[in-house]
Amino acid sequence: MPELPEVETTRRGIEPHVTGVNIREVIVRRNDLRQPVSESLTSLEGRKIVSVKRRSKYLLLEIDDRTTLLIHLGMSGSLRVIDPAADWKTHDHVALTLSSGKQLRFHDPRRFGLVLHLTETDPLTHPLLKNLGPEPLEPVFTAKHLKAACANRSAAIKLVIMDSKVVVGVGNIYASEALFRAGIRPGTAAKKLTLSRCEKLVVAIREVLRDSIEEGGTTLRDFLNSDGEPGYFKQRLFVYERKGQPCRVCGTEISHAVMGQRSTYWCAKCQK
Repeated sequence: MPELPEVETTRRGIEPHVTGVNIREVIVRRNDLRQPVSESLTSLEGRKIVSVKRRSKYLLLEIDDRTTLLIHLGMSGSLRVIDPAADWKTHDHVALTLSSGKQLRFHDPRRFGLVLHLTETDPLTHPLLKNLGPEPLEPVFTAKHLKAACANRSAAIKLVIMDSKVVVGVGNIYASEALFRAGIRPGTAAKKLTLSRCEKLVVAIREVLRDSIEEGGTTLRDFLNSDGEPGYFKQRLFVYERKGQPCRVCGTEISHAVMGQRSTYWCAKCQK
């Protein structure tokens, strides 16, 4: 599933190819995604894409009429910048043909993604965005913020940092990896974390996301490959999906459990 670094990699990958470019044609081949593709999407024909931003896992293409094209990749979605003459794949559902001669195509086999036309002057007031927590890489995400969010919560800290109202974009992989870097067991009750441990966790979340985004930069060329897979990237993971394998730091066998219906991994020696 695309998480924040993958979505940010996508944003950086498409940004230079769509910014300042006019939309010649909107093509909707299938509109039954998680929510129906906006019927007003065709009104974007002739309009210019001003910028490409990201909020949590949502891509926001700002249009010159002050509306916004919101795209969410769901569980299996991807965007590619390709030649309009390229063969359509079975799960290519929406495309924007651009004045540059390229085409931005949305591909989503499981159809859990979104392609919505937001008419709010401020897209961040839209119901999908207005209740989101702070961005993990921005200064507003602090140890004090995390400590306050953990107060009186007996839920596992892993589940708390995956709550988008607490902080956005920390999905299952990055939650496990950040907790390993911070030396905190994922099942620890959130309310038991001290401010200093919250500080370590905030630093770890930022580090693992930044490292992953930096690694993703090497795959930007994939967004121009009509035959390739999404431009995501392999990471050197310390615990995720390494059940029973030796810890890369101490050699202890990696533990596994299911928390909140998600597979969770940790090192019993390195994490307390």
